[in-house]
Amino acid sequence: MPFSSLGLSPSLLKALAGQNYTQPYPIQQEAIPAILNRKDVLGIAQTGSGKTASYVLPILMNLQGKITSKNRHVNVLVLVPTRELAVQVKEVFQTFGASLPTPVKSMAVYGGVSINPQMMALQGVNVLVATPGRLLELVESNSVHLTTIDILVLDEADKMLNLGFKEEVDRILALLPKRRQNLLFSATLSEDVNNINQLVLRDPVVIKIEAESNNIDLITQTAYHISEEKKGPLLRYLIKQKELKQVLVFTSSTYKADNVADKLRKNGIDAVAMHGKKGQQARTETLNKFKAGTLRVLVATDLISRGIDIKFLPCVINYELPRSPKDYIHRIGRTGRAESSGQAISFITPEDQHHFRVIQKKMGKWVTMIDAEGLDIK
Repeated sequence: MPFSSLGLSPSLLKALAGQNYTQPYPIQQEAIPAILNRKDVLGIAQTGSGKTASYVLPILMNLQGKITSKNRHVNVLVLVPTRELAVQVKEVFQTFGASLPTPVKSMAVYGGVSINPQMMALQGVNVLVATPGRLLELVESNSVHLTTIDILVLDEADKMLNLGFKEEVDRILALLPKRRQNLLFSATLSEDVNNINQLVLRDPVVIKIEAESNNIDLITQTAYHISEEKKGPLLRYLIKQKELKQVLVFTSSTYKADNVADKLRKNGIDAVAMHGKKGQQARTETLNKFKAGTLRVLVATDLISRGIDIKFLPCVINYELPRSPKDYIHRIGRTGRAESSGQAISFITPEDQHHFRVIQKKMGKWVTMIDAEGLDIK
């Protein structure tokens, strides 16, 4: 099914072709026509499945001729859990919005940076992508008004609620007009997500795209039995011995991320840590370097990984295992995208063995295990 069969305008089809989008993802095939028809939508699909474009494209088309002339009164509100995702979604709106006959001004607002430049830049904004806390600060300072919101999007709703934004989301919902189109996208349909779905959505079109086993099948998974104190030497050995050029390393804490990156640099491997305690400018610069391939190793926490979307990332390493099997699949799913192969490596200490068995059982796939004690990692 081509994009031309979904009801999109010629200008958007031209923009899609310019971005080398050829065939729509399953979520896009179902969501785009429903949103164009002004239906509420509940979309459940894994991260990296094309959710963002599935709502950006029809929203931009529906906005044509309906943009408000009131200053600081936005038409579309997209709520997201992290700064990185806010920037990413805004960039998709800008990429496709540039092709339209009627200009659409998009902006991302988030905490961790000065609020004053954001307050000044909100003039004439049509599409606002925001993290909940910063949005409420801007509303309280009368820098933006939500009474003209025509479309509300809750993106990564599961993470937003897991990260404790429920109270802030409830406050924002109370400020919105009753008549509006609501779009809720999530990787999972948890109890919290289902509750907010019942509160927000009206007779929604429900789209549930099951995670394709082919995606995991494209990923070569390997695990190394290793003691905690030998993880660092093993990481350096693998990066050098396998000549890995673009590696995303996951840790479970900001302290460990900094520590791992520091040790890699001391051993001549270009690495930078990225986590919530880093300033926004530093995070943006680091991510851009990693995406461009000029940074060899990015050491990140799970929260930050939500903003990392790279089509051809070759390798992911779990320096520490995540707490849940879902997070494990989300992590390794950073690689093996766009029908290209990928490599996922996990370090398993004796204390991790039971937990890793649970992860494999939930995943439905057993991982090749290697005893690192037999490797000359020095």
